[in-house]
Amino acid sequence: MTLVVIGGATATGKSDLAIALAMRIGAEIINADSMQLYRGMDIGTAKVSLEDRQGIAHHMLDLVEVSTDVNVAWYQMQARAKIDELLGRNIPVIVVGGTGFYIKAILDDLNFPDTDPAVREKITQLAEKIGNDAIHQRLAVLDPAAAAAIPKENVRRVIRALEVIEITGKPFTANLPREDSTRYPNAQQFGLTMERDLLDTRVDARVDQIFERGLIAEVDTLITQGLLEGKTARAALGYAQVLALRAGEISEPEAISQTKLATRQYIRRQETWFRRDNRIQWLDTDSDRLGIIEKAILNA
Repeated sequence: MTLVVIGGATATGKSDLAIALAMRIGAEIINADSMQLYRGMDIGTAKVSLEDRQGIAHHMLDLVEVSTDVNVAWYQMQARAKIDELLGRNIPVIVVGGTGFYIKAILDDLNFPDTDPAVREKITQLAEKIGNDAIHQRLAVLDPAAAAAIPKENVRRVIRALEVIEITGKPFTANLPREDSTRYPNAQQFGLTMERDLLDTRVDARVDQIFERGLIAEVDTLITQGLLEGKTARAALGYAQVLALRAGEISEPEAISQTKLATRQYIRRQETWFRRDNRIQWLDTDSDRLGIIEKAILNA
């Protein structure tokens, strides 16, 4: 059984490496980017085009409409089913993405506490009353680790974390997996790192490129498909800023600069999340990433 996980921050080269590795070992790829699950969110998420996939099958892409709010429990069920199917047919699997919580959901036993509509509604109303910053600060007081992992812009997840805390009486992070309870004990995990200045430069270039490629037009199209109805997709990097632009709150140059800043902030949170997992072997830009992973597979 070959199951390889390639994680790490945005813009570190995960997708290209995964495709190169898949071509070498005959693998198929499982997406672990929460926003690439949405149909039509292509430019802003840097979704790999059909041409660039070079014939490699990609799964867990383009599954839901932007008006739908996806949760990690649903993702876990869908992704594990596909992985088990592929491994059962002796097809190597590469999981790739920057959503650390989704990767954890695949690999480890996660507790998904029940929801309480009354509690959820109470916290939702409070969030609407006091605002994103204040509700996020409340989470930071109750569970600093959860607040560090969940951006204040993702109000839905902040509310969910506070709901879990109130229902269980325990920190939200107490429901995260233990590393000794993995579903796939033979999975090999790799994380990509990049020198800070180089990564920031890549982020700036990437954001400029997605706006040049038509992110604003993509958002306009998605608005007609229900983007404003859901809470998850509309909070995505770039999309939230373009929605603010369309609402007349900021200019296009401000939308671009704010997207760059938000992306860099998100990268810091990704790094914090992934660094907590001591099973990950880290690969920097100076290393032979492809060669190291291939050797690890052969020696497994």
